[in-house]
Amino acid sequence: MEPWRTAISTSDDQHIWIQGYDVTQLMASATFADVVFLLHKGQLPSEAERRVVDAMLIASADHGPGSPSAAAARTVATGNRVAPEAAIAAGVLAIGDAHGGAGLACLQLITDAMNNVRTTGADAAAVARRVVADARAEQRRLPGIGHRTHTRDPRTDVLFDLARTGRIAGDGVAFMLELERAVADAIKPLPINVDGAIAAVLYDLGFPPVLGKLLFIIGRVAGLSAQVVEEYTRERAMRIKIPVTYDGPAPREFGTIKVGP
Repeated sequence: MEPWRTAISTSDDQHIWIQGYDVTQLMASATFADVVFLLHKGQLPSEAERRVVDAMLIASADHGPGSPSAAAARTVATGNRVAPEAAIAAGVLAIGDAHGGAGLACLQLITDAMNNVRTTGADAAAVARRVVADARAEQRRLPGIGHRTHTRDPRTDVLFDLARTGRIAGDGVAFMLELERAVADAIKPLPINVDGAIAAVLYDLGFPPVLGKLLFIIGRVAGLSAQVVEEYTRERAMRIKIPVTYDGPAPREFGTIKVGP
């Protein structure tokens, strides 16, 4: 049987290495954001890269107990008081295309758009207008654009400012700004939300689309752990009861089952 291969980590009796760096040295001198970057890129980030990765993890950490992932985690925690890992797993499993998936979809959109720019020679503004036109024709929502609560997502400006100050901002940030303008012209003014901002910065950092969802998961687990601990320490067991309205058949007699012709 062929052995598994990995370029991520290895160990011996005295050491553990992550991408060639001794974990004890990382423990003494690096941050968690450094290690997240190192695990996925194979190199340690610059100070500016570390700061923007840290900001993205913070932006993803928690958004209240009503979000699907937190609600799922707390629902499991209310009935399972001895296995926090089960509650955290339930929260992660609630992350999908509608909750936590916009970052992946938007990063894929940016990647495809920039490939289009490179292969056709079209400018980013023209590609953005075409993306918006296609989405309208197909009655499809654009990932990374619009927010249910905010007319301007405050986290977007912070991430873009950090990316510009750190000289990270490039084609990804520029394309999302063009997309925002194209949406305003063709539909109505809608803001770049935090998923769109994270996707843009991740593109400029050189990450593949799947990181748009994975980074959200990495950050959100911190919030899920707090939600579960709060459920354990502040609430009674089995306290979550989902309101249900029955709209099925009225009570009826079972009768005698006739078998055969």
